[in-house]
Amino acid sequence: MADHQRQRIHPMVGEAPPPPTTPLVPPGSSRSEKGLPLHHPPPLRAMPAAYPTPKKGSCFCKCICWTISLLILLLIILAASVGILYLVFKPKLPDYSVDTLRISDLSLNFDMSLYAKFDVKITANNPNKKIGIYYEKGGRLSVWYTSTRLCEGSLPQFYQGHQNKTVLNVSLTGQVQSGSTLMTALQQQQQTGRVPLDLKVHAPVAIKLGRLKLRKVRVLGECMLVVDSLSSNNLVSIKASNCKFRMKL
Repeated sequence: MADHQRQRIHPMVGEAPPPPTTPLVPPGSSRSEKGLPLHHPPPLRAMPAAYPTPKKGSCFCKCICWTISLLILLLIILAASVGILYLVFKPKLPDYSVDTLRISDLSLNFDMSLYAKFDVKITANNPNKKIGIYYEKGGRLSVWYTSTRLCEGSLPQFYQGHQNKTVLNVSLTGQVQSGSTLMTALQQQQQTGRVPLDLKVHAPVAIKLGRLKLRKVRVLGECMLVVDSLSSNNLVSIKASNCKFRMKL
């Protein structure tokens, strides 16, 4: 009886089943323990490493600094080398002295030019103990009165060894145009018994250090002379002589 009394529940005809629930979590996501959706952050894109770009200005400054440093180093090495050479060789300038001066000819020509011929004997002295001197071609010796060159001659080529004295005989000749005025001035000066003359030396030389021959330099010298007379065919007396010399590259 009880079974017959049970009421069966049948769905009502025409009643639609409940619609399926739409998931609140998008596909591919997960839920937490409480059922809440877990949102994953989007994947990070790898950014390329940023390297500093070299600047043209910095490269130029570095190049300038390296160049200046190299030049300073070379100057230091050069100065040290020169200092060592100076201490080892102890260089000294050569010096010269005028021994005799003979007036072979001093006269006026028909064209009123002044002709002069002097014979000079000078001594070249090399005081260095470890330095030799090569006297090269082109050396000149001249005699001047005030600002006028009276005569000129060539110095011989030779090698002068250490601590050596060499006697040189040099013949000088020259001709001055319109020499009558100059001849009158020389005669008036001769009456005083003191005639100033200027003897100039221009000698290209090469220095020898040991077995090493260096480049050419010039020895420039000047001797201020005072003689008593300018008479022809006469060995004049040198009353005063003051010589100065310097070397020039």
